[in-house]
Amino acid sequence: MGQETVYVARQPIFNRTQKVFAYELLFRNDFSNVYAALDGDQATTKVINNSFLIFGIETLTAGKRAFINFTANSLINDIPSLLPQELVAVEILEDVFPDENIVSACKKLKSKGYLIVLDDFIFKPVYEPFVKLADIIKVDFLSTSHQERIDLIERCKEYPIKFLAEKVETHEEFQQALKEGFSYFQGYFFCKPLMMSSKTLPEYKMNHLQILQEIHKPELEFNTIESIIKRDVSLSYKLLKFINSPLFGFRNRISSLRQALTLLGQKEVAKWISIIALKNVADDKPGELILSSLIRARFAESLASGKVLQQKINNAFLMGMFSHIDALLDRPLQEILEEISLDEEIKHALLETRNNRLLLLYKLIKSYEEADWEAHSLYVREIGIKEKDVLQAYRESLSWAHDLLLIS
Repeated sequence: MGQETVYVARQPIFNRTQKVFAYELLFRNDFSNVYAALDGDQATTKVINNSFLIFGIETLTAGKRAFINFTANSLINDIPSLLPQELVAVEILEDVFPDENIVSACKKLKSKGYLIVLDDFIFKPVYEPFVKLADIIKVDFLSTSHQERIDLIERCKEYPIKFLAEKVETHEEFQQALKEGFSYFQGYFFCKPLMMSSKTLPEYKMNHLQILQEIHKPELEFNTIESIIKRDVSLSYKLLKFINSPLFGFRNRISSLRQALTLLGQKEVAKWISIIALKNVADDKPGELILSSLIRARFAESLASGKVLQQKINNAFLMGMFSHIDALLDRPLQEILEEISLDEEIKHALLETRNNRLLLLYKLIKSYEEADWEAHSLYVREIGIKEKDVLQAYRESLSWAHDLLLIS
């Protein structure tokens, strides 16, 4: 009997300055059953096995803590203690009852240095033993009112507890949670524009936006590319730094832009210049935003390299890379795309205005990120990508993107 696979996605958890504090790991066992069909203890065991033994926790969380859900049985059986306390937050599900055995198990974990997190918490007197042990309480921002959240924080003020607002979807909600006293935030607010209206860009962002506009013109020639790069000293330096990194594996050092252009070719150079320009545009944004763009780009490229989209590999990469451009520039997506000479297929996919295989790939990637496994299963079947290839591509994309940011 073959090894059973667990599919793991992750969602960032931010602190008050929008730096990544941790990642919550979201999982399912395969693409034939939704998560609800899994036995809770089995699911916990599988995600631990997959995260720490198969994926490698460093690949999944890059040294940040992993928030993992634990059931009552897994707590009683001391399963969390099999994992390194500095890399794990023990998330207690809302349906776990604080009986004597559970509370004893949690006290033991707390004494060993594990973070204790209460998931989807709504206060009831019976849960007081958990409150006394908790380091972090997670509150569903969508299903609770302002007053309910304030009351909860006030009720727990005698304990050294920090609060995490989950399902924070807009910057307005993020600001509201900040005002209410939350310390951590989870949701997709970070990848949405601050305002959907035209605004004046700083000069350095305008320069890099112009580079993005020029570098993807279909009639572009090597001489023009070279002149674009030379126009920005940091661009020249960073491009040569990338090319001489282990990512490319050239035996001899590349010392000139012309040499780089000759070895890589126009499309590859345009891709790497785009990465550098986007990173420069994103210097005042949460680091997770450019990381997510790079993961999406590599994820899309890897999946496209299979039989189904082999002729669209470069388009797939660019689609992923530009998928957060509206949030990076705080401008409407359509307005930005009108200024950049991307292939029309990429624009239609990003705007979701015309069905094509690139759009299906885009939806597949987003559903994986959001752990919307039911929708993801449909896209996998519709595109015709093998399930194991999705898992492998995601894992490789995380590692590649993190390595790339370290180089830069």
